[in-house]
Amino acid sequence: MMEGTVRTTCPYCGVGCGVLATPQPDGTVHIAGDPEHPANFGKLCSKGAALGETLGLETRLLHPQVNGKRSSWEDALDLIADKFSTAIKEHGPDSVAFYLSGQILTEDYYVANKLMKGFIGSANIDTNSRLCMASSVAGHKRAFGSDTVPCSYEDLEQADLLVLVGSNLAWCHPVLHRRIEEARAKRPQMKLVVIDPRETASSEGADLHLAIKPDADTALFGGLLAYLAKNGALDTDYIQQHTVGFSEALEAAQAWGGEALKRATRLSHAELEVFYQLFANTEKSVTVYSQGVNQSSQGTDKVNAILNCHLATGRIGRAGMGPFSITGQPNAMGGREVGGLANMLAAHMELGNPEHHSIVERFWTAPKLAREPGLKAVELFDAVADGRIKALWIMGTNPADSLPNASKVEAAIASCPFVVVSEVAQQTDTSRHANVLLPSAAWGEKAGTVTNSERRISRQRAFLDLPGEAKPDYWQLTQVAQRMGFTAAFEYGSPSDVFCEHAKLSAFENNGKRDFDIGAYAELSEEAYDGLVPFQWPAPDGAKPDATHFFGNGGFFHADQKARFIAMQCASTSTSTSYDQEPLTQSDHLTLNTGRLRDQWHTMTRTGLSSRLCGHMPEPSLDISPVDAEALGLASGDIARGRSEHGEVLLRVVATSRQKAGTVFAPVHWTDQFSSNARIDKLVAAELDPISGQPAFKQSKVSVERYAGKAYGFAVTRQKPEVKGFDYAAAVPCAGGWRLEYAHDRQMQHAELQIALGLSGAKDVQWVQYTDSAGGRRAAAFEGDQLLAVFMETAQPVVLSRSHLIAVFERPRWEAADRLSVLSGWPSADQPAKGAIVCSCMNVGVYEIQKSIAEGAHCTNSIGAATGAGTNCGSCCSELSRILHDQSQLAAE
Repeated sequence: MMEGTVRTTCPYCGVGCGVLATPQPDGTVHIAGDPEHPANFGKLCSKGAALGETLGLETRLLHPQVNGKRSSWEDALDLIADKFSTAIKEHGPDSVAFYLSGQILTEDYYVANKLMKGFIGSANIDTNSRLCMASSVAGHKRAFGSDTVPCSYEDLEQADLLVLVGSNLAWCHPVLHRRIEEARAKRPQMKLVVIDPRETASSEGADLHLAIKPDADTALFGGLLAYLAKNGALDTDYIQQHTVGFSEALEAAQAWGGEALKRATRLSHAELEVFYQLFANTEKSVTVYSQGVNQSSQGTDKVNAILNCHLATGRIGRAGMGPFSITGQPNAMGGREVGGLANMLAAHMELGNPEHHSIVERFWTAPKLAREPGLKAVELFDAVADGRIKALWIMGTNPADSLPNASKVEAAIASCPFVVVSEVAQQTDTSRHANVLLPSAAWGEKAGTVTNSERRISRQRAFLDLPGEAKPDYWQLTQVAQRMGFTAAFEYGSPSDVFCEHAKLSAFENNGKRDFDIGAYAELSEEAYDGLVPFQWPAPDGAKPDATHFFGNGGFFHADQKARFIAMQCASTSTSTSYDQEPLTQSDHLTLNTGRLRDQWHTMTRTGLSSRLCGHMPEPSLDISPVDAEALGLASGDIARGRSEHGEVLLRVVATSRQKAGTVFAPVHWTDQFSSNARIDKLVAAELDPISGQPAFKQSKVSVERYAGKAYGFAVTRQKPEVKGFDYAAAVPCAGGWRLEYAHDRQMQHAELQIALGLSGAKDVQWVQYTDSAGGRRAAAFEGDQLLAVFMETAQPVVLSRSHLIAVFERPRWEAADRLSVLSGWPSADQPAKGAIVCSCMNVGVYEIQKSIAEGAHCTNSIGAATGAGTNCGSCCSELSRILHDQSQLAAE
């Protein structure tokens, strides 16, 4: 462990916050926001603030493994090189593939892309960024001629109108949302419009929330383009000087009018008019979009419908205006820069462009450089399933959980002749099928760069020693490349060697012809690389361009330097004029929308280690409208079975008016490591955008019914519970141990529960038990004066104070006379409980918030002053407002 404070970058979302990590004498690490980093200026969200709680080694993969047994690095690397070389010799270069992640660093990405495309000779290298940002890439390239994000974060604060489309910024990018809220407080005239089928934390404070019909964004922005033309809001000079194709795009957009537009969007004329007028009359407008736009079978068209409106008004490339794609992962942008997608070359160059192909081929001295696009993510795993892929290397991601039709994907991985997985976690749903497991360096142990959503490149720096035999990903790739006979091209001694080569390639024969150029950093010394401060590209050698904006004066990257308007045809719509869906019957299908929770990240391999982050929403849930819940015989707290033609899951029901009738929402995070049957992507169909290849994660059809279990339980235990034996189970860490929610089709035997609660190896266990007249059970296990586990089980969903049981579980000693009190399930008057956690940053529960309101707190600021809730990242403020509103309503009745 290093001494002193280290400046690094957060490993979560695409905001790219700067972090100060200070190792402590006791082995812990103090985490704080970096006040000098221009992405966050010292702020951190709940996940970033809890990074120090996720650095333990309990779940880490620390040594190479071959077929489940510990191996040396030499043997593991030799085996990988041999298997890949043999597959290539016998079946050709397209018989092997890499699948990467926006979690790895740019240097890792660069080496992987160079090895696969340049020296193996195949473009079968893709990334989980295909699942979140590919439609933005495709839309940018169609319109601009390049994958260029024209905006910067300052534009969010300088805009007079912010439009959030398919983006729950408050939960998914909380620090950016906090910056916007502070800007709105300073400039109350600034307007916020949120376009989202759901009511979210982001829509809470919006001036206008458009609860649009799922997947209707193309129609909405097509209608906006027609409105802008009709109402004289076009920038005709910009259109004439810097664009082509406007007439065709406008003609297509004019099909979206009147009843057709209302049917398509399920919005009223008044709602459409308010939004369209606001956009037409506000020059400084920024449209922020994310997964609700991209994760669609028409995602690329949605992106271009948005870009059309900004090009038509000339609202691009100037302060406070532009279309702004916000990336989901910390290095999705870095992966795009090095060509990490199967249809791209390095440095934003094109596989199908002969000039670009020649540039990369000559720079790398790579005579085998791939000429054709490779298999995109879903296609790649289809090829694994049908046997075309003989050897597969998965790095830093969990496709058995995160790809659509996840059960098929997992079966494909299991059937592949040779699978390598580079991971930090010992057990994932993907790694259990690996022939070779390689221990990778984790955040805090590895060094390199990442690029955030505003094209800002920042350093991730190591402040921890490499544990066990863990190695950086770029090193693993380099070693295999050398064993495959490519030594001369892969003699990298450090990440800085890789970065400088990457920078040189970006500048090679560029001269302003390509958007991505960081040639100013091509000759960094090791010392200069270590001290690299965050910078935005472009950064060409010897020049000082406006690094904040692109395209204010045209200069697009098509051959004629003009942007392209894209004409989107009016899709067929229902002839119904009803904008409210009728109540469902049990046989009807609902539209499933999937997405992130505030305090979790991807498949929980990191955030699932923090009890603080797991306290907010500790179970896999299904949000459903009260209308649909009633029609289906569901109530909040029930377990629901969700089904599609691809699989089924069990989830806890949350009936909420924030969900529109006909739709349901479920989080993406749950895996078999934390739940028995909640991998939501098992239900998602592999329906793809035909241009980008990005899957549609927000429009699958599912049926929902009540799960009628015979036993429902809640437990707290010292050891991680075993979830596999239950029909429904979810286990997450809590203070002092683990909490378990479960439901089953029968009452489990006491011996079975002991195994599930991790008590099978405990000695001298003493039980305190109680069985009520309805057959409900309550029991606590003690070893000496320590409480090992407590569980409560009933024939219906368990009603008790979970926070109370978790709190008493932390008690260090239990006298015999006190043991029965554990079984009450509720705190006594002198034992106040927190209630469900609302503010993860400050660990504040709902009961504490309600108490502060009862004692006079009248706004979110006064709740924060009394409890600390909402005073860090602010992403819980919308929940504080709802609690305050509910309490006020009760007081008025």
